[in-house]
Amino acid sequence: MNLLEVISALRKERGMTKTNASKAVRIFFNSIKEAFEKGDRVEIREFCSFFMKDYKSYTAINPRTKEKIFIGKKRLPFFKCSKKLREKVNS
Repeated sequence: MNLLEVISALRKERGMTKTNASKAVRIFFNSIKEAFEKGDRVEIREFCSFFMKDYKSYTAINPRTKEKIFIGKKRLPFFKCSKKLREKVNS
């Protein structure tokens, strides 16, 4: 499912115009992005939670050239599904 399919589903379910459905979906995803920027955890009950994971910097080796490469520290968002979602998917 992509962004346009989510907008279309919301439009059909709620009888909204395409513009209003698009605004609602974009507000939802923008609020999640803003929470990530602040370092907050996002939890959607009975569906999932998103949290930021910090990685330390390290030195890697390019397998082709055998050259050492420095990889700086980074933060990445992670998705963890809820127990209910996991059970539903596996049933």
